[in-house]
Parts: sequence; C-alpha cells; structure tokens
Amino acid sequence: MTWYALQHKPAQGDRALNHLQNQDVVCFYPKISVEKVRAGKRINKLEPLFPGYLFVNLEQSDPRWAKLSSTRGVLRIVSFANTPATISDEVIQHVKNSLDSVAEQGGIKPGQSVQLNEGPFEGINAIFQAYDGEARAIVLINFMQKRQRVKVPVSALKSS
Repeated sequence: MTWYALQHKPAQGDRALNHLQNQDVVCFYPKISVEKVRAGKRINKLEPLFPGYLFVNLEQSDPRWAKLSSTRGVLRIVSFANTPATISDEVIQHVKNSLDSVAEQGGIKPGQSVQLNEGPFEGINAIFQAYDGEARAIVLINFMQKRQRVKVPVSALKSS
C-alpha cells in the first residue's frame, strides 16, 4: 500500500483522524510535545508536526478511497496535476523514527550541566535551573567564588 497526504480543515485534524480510523483507514498523524507559556505558566501541549496535514496508507483501487475527501474534517487529498501525491514508506518510517528520538531527548532538565556558547559568559560551564519564558533560561555559574543565578538566552545553551 502507498501513503498519501490529506489536508484537513482548520483545527479539525483530530476529528478527521477519528473519522478515518472509524472507516478502518490506516492513518499517521504525527504530534510532538511543545512547551508553551500561557498566563505566565509553562505547559506542555501536543501539536501536529505537520500542521494541516495527516497521512493515510491506502491503495487508490480500495473502495474506501472514494470516501476520503467527503470524510468529516478532511479538506482535500493533496494532488499535483490531478494525481494524488505519493509518499514513500521510507519517508514515513524516517519521520516515525525521528519522533521517537525527539521524545527520548526531552529537552534540558533541571540540574543538567550545560555550557554557554555565546554572550559575555561564553565557554563557561553552568547548571541549568529552569526556563524563564519562551526564550530565556536561568542557570547557575561559578563567578567570584560564588554561585550566581544568571538569565541567558536558551539559544546560548549547549548540553554537556
């Protein structure tokens, strides 16, 4: 069987996925955990890796193919020159493997040793404490024979 991309209606990816699965169509709707700041609090939220799209594994000769574009939540079958675009199994498998490795990494954890790679403290080793908003982090550095809390850009951190 071959993989195809479907575009879903805005904010209806989960609805389209549920209705396709109810028709026994093999689907792949990759999501990743994203850390967001809402009302001053950090929350983890699952968001689609490819916003607006999901993938189905189905042959065009299958009778369920005719129902795809009329399934609730589905906007259209991604096509070029009126031919549905195919996606190889290797690409889908690579995305699945990449999702697993991202989930294992899970970002920088409190207490983890990091190195600062830009700014006035470049090259200094530090201990990660916490995130401070979307783009900044709080780290501990040894400065003047004392541990100091410093706010730095997240982009300046490199895990050791």
